[in-house]
Amino acid sequence: MTATMHNQSSIQSARESRAARILVPEMWATVAIVAMWLAVLFVGVYGGDMTFHSADSSGSTVPSVVAVALFAALGTGSVAKRVFGRKSA
Repeated sequence: MTATMHNQSSIQSARESRAARILVPEMWATVAIVAMWLAVLFVGVYGGDMTFHSADSSGSTVPSVVAVALFAALGTGSVAKRVFGRKSA
């Protein structure tokens, strides 16, 4: 009669590979970019307007999502360049 033992290294390697997939920088960069653009979406739907008045009592109104989208675009570019940029060998 033969007895088989469970291989502990295969169980540990499955856990390590799952953790390795979660801890990759590309995943967190993607989460950050998605969060930025979700913020743009919610400000666009629920946000107010920026109202500017000049000295001659004229004014202009700009949706606040314009400023948020500008900063989200800058943030997306910097995160993408840092994480997804070409790696020099």
